[in-house]
Order: sequence, then C-alpha cells, then structure tokens
Amino acid sequence: MVLQETVLCATAPQQAGSGQGGFVLHDLQAGTTLATFRQTMRSSRPANGQGGIMIGAQMDKSILNVYNFQRDQIALKIVLPEKLSCLALDQSANYCAGGTTQGRIYLWEVASGILYNAWDAHYRQVNVLKFTSDGIMLISGSADSGVSVWSIPKLVDDELQNELPLPQFTLSDHTLPITDIFCGVSPFPKCRVLTSSLDHTVKLWDLATQSLVTTFHFPKPICCIVWDVSERMFFAASPDGSVHQVNLFRERDHKHGGKVIEAIGGTGTADLIRVDDTESLAKTRLITVDQPVTALAMSITTSLLLVGTATGLIHVYDIASHQLLRSISAHKGMSITLLATMLKPPDLVGHISLSLNVASSAEAKDVIPVKPVAPFQRMRDPKARETHEVTMMLPVQDKTPYSGGVEYDYPETEFQNDYAFFVRPAEQESSGLSSSARAAELEEEVQQLREQLSRAKGVNDAMWEAVVQKLLSQGKHKELFEEKADTEYVSLSTETDGSDRSRKRVRK
Repeated sequence: MVLQETVLCATAPQQAGSGQGGFVLHDLQAGTTLATFRQTMRSSRPANGQGGIMIGAQMDKSILNVYNFQRDQIALKIVLPEKLSCLALDQSANYCAGGTTQGRIYLWEVASGILYNAWDAHYRQVNVLKFTSDGIMLISGSADSGVSVWSIPKLVDDELQNELPLPQFTLSDHTLPITDIFCGVSPFPKCRVLTSSLDHTVKLWDLATQSLVTTFHFPKPICCIVWDVSERMFFAASPDGSVHQVNLFRERDHKHGGKVIEAIGGTGTADLIRVDDTESLAKTRLITVDQPVTALAMSITTSLLLVGTATGLIHVYDIASHQLLRSISAHKGMSITLLATMLKPPDLVGHISLSLNVASSAEAKDVIPVKPVAPFQRMRDPKARETHEVTMMLPVQDKTPYSGGVEYDYPETEFQNDYAFFVRPAEQESSGLSSSARAAELEEEVQQLREQLSRAKGVNDAMWEAVVQKLLSQGKHKELFEEKADTEYVSLSTETDGSDRSRKRVRK
C-alpha cells in the first residue's frame, strides 16, 4: 500500500442556520476531495486509532455526531447534557472531553459511554481543550484568561468521585481570553505547551517546572497557533489574516569566528520578545493571507503549512520559501474550523485499499474493526462504573503465525533431537554400555578405590609413628645433656685411710 498524506478539515456555516457543516478529506498534493461526511457543525480532532473515528458537536443543539471512515453517514448520534463550546479526544480515542459556555467540563469514556466526571472548571466559557500526547493530562483554556492542567487518573478514580476536582496546577499569566493551546510531542511532564490569547501574546510553558519560559508579543491578537514536531518554530495567526513564523533559535557570531546557533528566550516572566520589533525580523517571517484565519496545521513532514480561512479556503504554503503552492476552494460559504494532516485510511469509504483483499466497504469492517463507541451518559451513574464493561474487537487469525516457514523457523523434529542430545549423559553417549554393565564397572572401581585408601592409610599411620618416636627420643637426649652440664663434684674431706670422699653440689 502506497502511503498518501491527506488533509482532514471540518467546516461550519458562516451564519447560523445557513447550512450544515461536515468533515471533508482532501488529497494534500492534488487538493481533490476523497470523502465527505455531512451533518455536523463544530468538530474535534480525528482519532487515528483502531479503525479511526471522528466526533463533531452541533452548534445549535446538544447533539454529538460520530463518524468512521468506512461510512459517509453518521454512525452514531449522541444526546448531550448541554451544548458544547469545545471538544477534544485523546490520541487513542479512549476519553472525550467537552467544555461548555458556563465553564463546565465533561469527561466520558468513549468505549463505554460512562460519564466519569463533570465539574465547574472555569468562571467563564471554556474555549479550548487539549490532551497531552500520552493522554495523562487535560489542559483547558477559558475566556477568564486561565489555563488549568487536570490529571486524568484523578478524574476517573472511583475513590475521588465524591470530591470536587482540583487542577494539578494552573498557568496564569494571560490577561485576556485564551484562544488556542498546543501541546508538544513529549509525554507529561517533559512536554512544553504553547498558549495564545487575545492579549497579543503567545506564551511558552514548561510543565515539568510549572513555570513560564518565554513570552512572545505580537502586534495583533492571536487566534490560533501550530508548532512543528521538532519544536524549532511555531506559527501564530491573527484574525486579520497575518501569519507569523517565529523561530525558537538564532545565529550569532562566535568570538573565535564562525556562526553559533543558540536558543532564544528562557529567562521566565521577565523574558519578553516583541515580534514586531525590527531586531526580531531575523527570527520571524510574515505570511499575509488577506482573509480571517481560523485554523492552522502542518504536514507530517513539516514542509507545508495549511491555513484555513473564514471564507472556506484552505491555502497550502511552502514553509521554507513561504510561497503559496495551491488553494483548496471546495468549501465556499463555509468556515474552516479544524485542519489536521494524516495518512490516507486503508478502509476509507470509496477508496478501499486492494491490499485488504475485500470486495466492498461492507467487508472492510471485518478486516479493520471500527473503534467501539457507546452512547454517552448524561448523568453520573455509580452503578455503571461498578459494572464497567468495554467492548473490544480482536482480529481473527486463520492460521498459526509463521506457519509458512521462515528462515528462523525451528522444526519440531530438530528440536526434539537437540533436546535429547543435551539431556543424554556424557558417559553413556561415549561408551554405549548397558546399565547393568555400567553398574558392575562402577562397583569394581569403588573396590579399587577402597584398597588404595586402605594402603594410603597404613602408610600414613607408619609415617606418623616414626615422626612421633623421633621427636620423643630427641627430647629425652636433650634433657640428659642439660642435667650433666648443671652438676659439679666437690671434695669434702680426707679420710684417715687416705681415700677421698666427694659429693655432688648442684649449682643454683
């Protein structure tokens, strides 16, 4: 299957009641329309997970429309507790979050429809909701200029259901309503976040330290932002049609000669970079669209910039040269509310891939199962959480993996032979004798060893006796010699018969 990059856009009528919006999938290179999914007005980002789903909320009703790529019609219609002002799905489409005009946030599980939590998160309308790349945190931006970071594990914890949810931390430095939030690709807490506001600023936050890194000030209010995957630069768009490119690095002259590339900003709240300054022209570039900008996106290769406008046009620019390559004008009378790039789904309706070996889109669901979506609950139900069930579809395998034989295949017969070779005793393998003969041989060897041990023991006893006798004789001889050396004979008297008597005197 050839990989093909596509553009998924969501449209909404420019005026209320003038029509119905929908999801439309375009080819990025040619700009042609690949599929259209109607009857929605405000939409979330698509979920490119198991089968892929798209969820869109109607603007004038508390209804949620669910689509999948295998059908061009609504797959499921869900009635919500109230109308939503924004909507978000995590990367795996496990959880769906919706914000309201009253500052309330709802959190559902997509597969079961369980309403895990609903709480008053802000004082005013929730304008934007975004999940981090790992789905651990939910970031909300409101018209009250506040940005809050919520922990998903705490929000779905059954033991904390009766407690008022509190944010993990808040990012409060904007002075006017928040318009957009963009999360980096790193998992929490190593990711960084960009936030834009009507106060003419875009702020870069570090979630690990919960601190402000840099503030960028623009000449106009900022309505939407997009960040490249390597976090080298970002684009910020204003409602007047100006799109600024801001590089997060710069070149400077090294003291030993040559050029050195270094990061800009990073000193915290005191760090303010004015994009409209003449000194900033080297690190910012301007694209003029001449139409109100409503959405931004980058291609997967980060070589193309997509700009959606309020008049229904999608402009494709080359990022390196800022040259306009093409414009997609298939949505006249509509406003672009969402832009996202993705690979062409293999089960896309009307474009079924031949590699799936299916004859129609009806059979594609058996090869690529659709992500299960259950109707969302309108009220919190503790019993539903206790009997929590999630529908999952596992692919059926017709044959055992590697049954066709590969270069690292290990046949069963060869395995048994190798096993017998390693567990067989070495002596039996070399001599080939029977067990009874081997037993007799071992008994004879034991008898020989006993005889050798008896002879060795006798020799050892004899040597021990000779050594002991020798040491004893040497000791007695030494004692007699010392006794003679300490004794002298003294003449005591002379007898009448002329004979001398003497006695021993021992020296002390």
